[in-house]
Amino acid sequence: MSDKHKAQLEAQLWNIANTLRGKMNADDFRDYILGFIFYKFLSEQLENYVNDKLLQAEDGFLYDGLTEAQPQYGDYLTAIREACLDELGYFLRPDELFHNIASRTDFILEDLTAILRNIESSTMGTASEDDFDKLFEDLDLTSTKLGRSEEDKNKLVSRVLNHLDKIDFALEDTDADVLGDAYEYLIGQFASGAGKKAGEFYTPQEVSTVLARLVTTGKHRLRSVYDPTCGSGSLLLRVRKEVEEVGYFYGQELNRTTYNLARMNMIMHQVKYDRFDIRQEDTLERPQHRDERFEAVVANPPFSANWSASDLFNGDDRFSPYGRLAPKSKADFAFVQHMIHQLAENGQMAVVLPHGALFRGGAEAHIRRFLIEERNYLDAVIGLPANIFYGTGIPTCILVFKKCREQPDDILFIDASEHYEKAKNQNVLRDQDVDRIVTTYRERTNQDKYSYVAPITEVAENDYNLNIPRYVDTFEEEESVNLAAVSAELKELDRELRENEAVIAGFCRELGIETPF
Repeated sequence: MSDKHKAQLEAQLWNIANTLRGKMNADDFRDYILGFIFYKFLSEQLENYVNDKLLQAEDGFLYDGLTEAQPQYGDYLTAIREACLDELGYFLRPDELFHNIASRTDFILEDLTAILRNIESSTMGTASEDDFDKLFEDLDLTSTKLGRSEEDKNKLVSRVLNHLDKIDFALEDTDADVLGDAYEYLIGQFASGAGKKAGEFYTPQEVSTVLARLVTTGKHRLRSVYDPTCGSGSLLLRVRKEVEEVGYFYGQELNRTTYNLARMNMIMHQVKYDRFDIRQEDTLERPQHRDERFEAVVANPPFSANWSASDLFNGDDRFSPYGRLAPKSKADFAFVQHMIHQLAENGQMAVVLPHGALFRGGAEAHIRRFLIEERNYLDAVIGLPANIFYGTGIPTCILVFKKCREQPDDILFIDASEHYEKAKNQNVLRDQDVDRIVTTYRERTNQDKYSYVAPITEVAENDYNLNIPRYVDTFEEEESVNLAAVSAELKELDRELRENEAVIAGFCRELGIETPF
């Protein structure tokens, strides 16, 4: 998305947010805005497809102008519906297009509710049914959050649609990320409300870029990419930008609202319904893709989440080889174990974890040791700055794993924790920071106070503790002190003090009062 389009998007989002603020909390109005953005996208995509691919010049009209009054209306609609379901996976009648609803000045709530239901029901019995099932369930147009009376609700929704109607989605720009940009803008502007727990499922774009570039190193095409905690799906889509082609996208997400966003995001990024498989379920407790193996695996799991750590998992082939389960109160390595199980033999994997996962003891230390000593899968450890994720200020790291490593005798450590820009609400990785991380990983170089290629033997000597300062020395020597200069300065200060005391004593004598010293 160009800077112009992005500024336009943000201006209208601000207008909408001001319209909704006070009516509902930031998390709620974020969900309404994103849902309406998706409806607008579906409408514009379908209208463009019909006009460009299906209607001919001799037809003499555009899809928006097709009405029941025209001859062969039914035949046109039947043919268009069949083609749209096959190519796009859904269907909208001309009177259901977004701009036709947004431009109306009468009561629209009932019609709008019916349109959203019709989009979902148009897919029933087709290959895209699962991808559109209950996709608009968070857009409750009967909610009292929108207003006390039906007239109040209608007025509010009409104003929101009118603001959105002014946004150019730039559908011809394949790099545009309208949903992702809107989501990040809303969280960033309303951090006190929107996305209070967003750090659990939203990865800032610059961190997504690092992860995507890491797992696509040496690759031009990927058969598949998988995110077991895919959130709104932006990380999966970021991987696609780093290669020529991704064959299939897989993801799993626990939160229902965010799961819906992920499916919306896929469709808005022209990922056809038959090229992605996003499931809603608890990844650790009920994995949905366990028999699949993926060429690229990326994730930003919820930091130190709770999980059951049930004894039943000791027989689960994702965890059983390790002999230990991750602690109930810290599922970080449970996600790592799950991801490694899903990783193909020629695959690459990058996962964001809290910094404590590098050095905590107990079961986590046992799992770290197994991954390095027994399997030798760990390829790199990258320390990130603190406060770069929404909802948490803790320092984080990225672990990179490969099952077939090109450098099996060492592990690369990168300390990027002091390389960032401080922004309004959080720290941000700049383009040069991202580039340096990725270049250092790919070239695998030692850089003073930044990176170190540690022999496996050294890691073993440290008892498989991966705390980055053990390997990357960032100690800055203090400047030497010129004692003679300090002594001279103290003498000068003493002289000035005596002069000042003499002046004050003179004033005190003139005033007939005692000196304060």
